[in-house]
Amino acid sequence: MNVITPIVRDPNAEKFDTKKLLEHAEQQAADRKYEDFMIVDVDSHHYETGSYKDIFQYIEDPIVRDQFVHTKGQTLMLRSTGGFQEMAGRITRYEHRGTEPVPGAARHRDIVVTLKWMDALGVDVACLFPTPMLGLGLNPIIEVEAQYARAYNRWLTEHILAEEPRIVSMLYLPMNDPAAALRMVEDFSGRQGVVGFLVTTVRYKPLHDNAYMKLYRALEERGLPLAFHAATNWGDQSMHITNRFIASHALGFTWFNIVHMTNWVVNGIPERFPGLKSVWIESGLAWVPFLMQRLDNEYMMRSSEAPSLKRKPSDYMREMFYTSQPMEMIGNRTMLEETFKMINAETQLVYASDYPHWDMDLPSTIYDLPFLSLQAKKNILGENARKLFKLDTILSPEKKARLKERAAAA
Repeated sequence: MNVITPIVRDPNAEKFDTKKLLEHAEQQAADRKYEDFMIVDVDSHHYETGSYKDIFQYIEDPIVRDQFVHTKGQTLMLRSTGGFQEMAGRITRYEHRGTEPVPGAARHRDIVVTLKWMDALGVDVACLFPTPMLGLGLNPIIEVEAQYARAYNRWLTEHILAEEPRIVSMLYLPMNDPAAALRMVEDFSGRQGVVGFLVTTVRYKPLHDNAYMKLYRALEERGLPLAFHAATNWGDQSMHITNRFIASHALGFTWFNIVHMTNWVVNGIPERFPGLKSVWIESGLAWVPFLMQRLDNEYMMRSSEAPSLKRKPSDYMREMFYTSQPMEMIGNRTMLEETFKMINAETQLVYASDYPHWDMDLPSTIYDLPFLSLQAKKNILGENARKLFKLDTILSPEKKARLKERAAAA
């Protein structure tokens, strides 16, 4: 049975109702007739801080559990964040997130609020991730990452994913403990709503280390993709010399994925595990053509240093999946079109909103691109993710029938 988090009433709560805040997005979805095709959001977030007390009870080690309880979650944040502005963005500021009225208490408030924004945007299925805990890879206490990640994954699968089929997730892996990460895959694969597993790339253990090979084999055998979610770390030595958040954010969210992608490719992981699909999240798209060209150039001159590769690095990268947010579309539209061509966007790009963060993107960022065919738009907004995550059974019978009818008419 779900534990319902108590709601603290705020006299101004109605101002922060999700439906009201997204009324223009809802109208946009109606105008573009999103109901005629499937939309899958591959990167959205909730703030697990509202359920800390419930999650902490799932921590198996009693000493670690007591640390979390008595520090009210500060054990989670033993790292350098470097941030000084509220990151929730233009949707609802932090102090108001728990005040939104949720009519009826039969379901967890995270389910209710998530479905409200999904319906407003026209999203059929959302892949939901936590937010503060994505920085766990920087925690110097390895067992803290392993214990809290397992507790969160148990809470999420039992109280959210098991109760709402339209919400899915790629579960967080505690990569500082390769054995714990492998157990996570073994224990949680097959649970309702688990469509893959996730690594936050702000971390400093090389992901091509042999200690992870059993993990990658386990994912490949189960047909589950591995996602690499970008972030930034202002305390990183290279980021620390920037003096504005905008600089750290612009560089960091691409840099950490660039580093891990480079190691992933030149160490031949795609050759060792050809059936393991990878997804690169929240680092935009402009970096991908740059890295393709840079690695191809280096490889053609020093291929002996990457003996496991049978093709150019860009050939492997074109078979990977990328999320669309935040898409660098301000300025030269021609460059964006060329980027889409270089990454095989029609089959390899998947839509992401990054809701409710300040730089979120609506489905219209894809739907309104003039150089895409209607079928390409449908692929990127939903069909690519539907195939990648095997989501055929999630749609409502009504939407399935409507899409089947539309396909027959076409």
